[in-house]
Amino acid sequence: MYDVVVIGAGVIGCAIAHRLAQYQGSVAVVDRANDVSEGASKANSGIVHAGYDAKAGTEKARLNVKGARMMRALCDSLGVPYGQPGALVLGFHEEDRATLEALYQNALVNGVTGCRIIERDEILKMEPNVNPEVLLALDVPASGLVSPYELTHALADSAAENGVDFKLGTTVTALSHNGDHWQLMTDKGILKARAVINCAGAFADVLHNQISTRKVRIIARRGQYYLLDHTVPLLFQRTIFQVPTKMGKGVLVSPTTHGNLLLGPTAEDITDGLDTATTALGLHDVLDKAKLTYPGVNLRQVITTFSGIRAHEQDGDFLIGAVEGAPEGAFEAIGIESPGLSAAPAIGEELGDWVAYSLKMPRNTNYIAPTPLAKPFSGMNETERRLAYENDPDYGRIVCRCEQVTEAEVRRAIRNPVGATSLDGVKRRTRAGMGRCQGGFCSTRVMEILAEELGQPMQHITKQGGKSWLLDGGIAEGADHE
Repeated sequence: MYDVVVIGAGVIGCAIAHRLAQYQGSVAVVDRANDVSEGASKANSGIVHAGYDAKAGTEKARLNVKGARMMRALCDSLGVPYGQPGALVLGFHEEDRATLEALYQNALVNGVTGCRIIERDEILKMEPNVNPEVLLALDVPASGLVSPYELTHALADSAAENGVDFKLGTTVTALSHNGDHWQLMTDKGILKARAVINCAGAFADVLHNQISTRKVRIIARRGQYYLLDHTVPLLFQRTIFQVPTKMGKGVLVSPTTHGNLLLGPTAEDITDGLDTATTALGLHDVLDKAKLTYPGVNLRQVITTFSGIRAHEQDGDFLIGAVEGAPEGAFEAIGIESPGLSAAPAIGEELGDWVAYSLKMPRNTNYIAPTPLAKPFSGMNETERRLAYENDPDYGRIVCRCEQVTEAEVRRAIRNPVGATSLDGVKRRTRAGMGRCQGGFCSTRVMEILAEELGQPMQHITKQGGKSWLLDGGIAEGADHE
């Protein structure tokens, strides 16, 4: 019997767990994936939206602005990369002026400061590589950048350090209320809890509709991206948007916290919330629209493409709090699409406090403050590298040449409180495999280290958990088949 079970180990679920860990009580996080941050949290733009475009008066707007203001301090405490380069929303036609003026007025209503309308000459001074056909733009200096998967991993590790259980690779199939507690039916048995929090992303409506008098529908909306090599000089300092459409903020050109350039996303409503394929049609759409912002885009600089699914609730707003019409102890954070990453610190704090208050959970007087993520070897100066090697000789062995990731960092990623158990898990915690060769040289060594640390044969190591095995047999077995 837990006090609280959180369903979903994305950035929202982990932010709530991180907050609940500051109270005394037993908390578990359950997710169908074999790692945290396996859904929308690993595959989005990483932009901390200031809140200029969220519809005034909505939960999206309120939590976006509040969460964005909290993000820097949260990232500092966790040691997560964060930056605030600002953003421009470009208009290429005179009729775009009215839209940008409306966004500016909306920013004022939402409490976003510093925004202004600027004209072509100033835009090109700020970002010389923008299409010179641009006419005007909304300047949004409060727009930021964060590494979304590193943020999620750091929140999870901090929660786990304070006793939160992570039950990964476990699918919740049904919810039921049994007198004084909730029962969660999973593919690995029944869990019981005084309170349950539904943060199940694209599948949250299934669980919601089992227990609520208000039926909702989540639409899986896929976004496809190009990622460019960070060894090429970064041609844009800010996130560059175009005038938004009814489907979202549109295709952007944006730096990442690690110096790559990101192009995308599309906005495709699909029926399968797990379909993260990229398509020729979708990627062509991204490129075609990105060229309006950046005519000089060069696909020779692309190192990978990917897609992510955002959970769009049909009425368009976040659903946060107690589940309408459900028995006591049912809470949710669903319909969390953009700007959900920006709102995560606020959602985690507010919903975590709400649930703790409802259960009368006292403050955790033994709470352990987060251990900040270690500085990456690639970002160290020579003195720091020497000291790191003296403390741990595994810093002397480079595993990933593209990203300068050492064996010490790979082993630490596996040993973390919620540690990596797959090749992709190591990649998102260390960047081993995220460089130009996309793991072509380092994957086998990372697999060897995973096998050593996890006490498993190499054939059991997966790319992303489940049945995504990378090897089938060995040389001896292969010879026997000849």
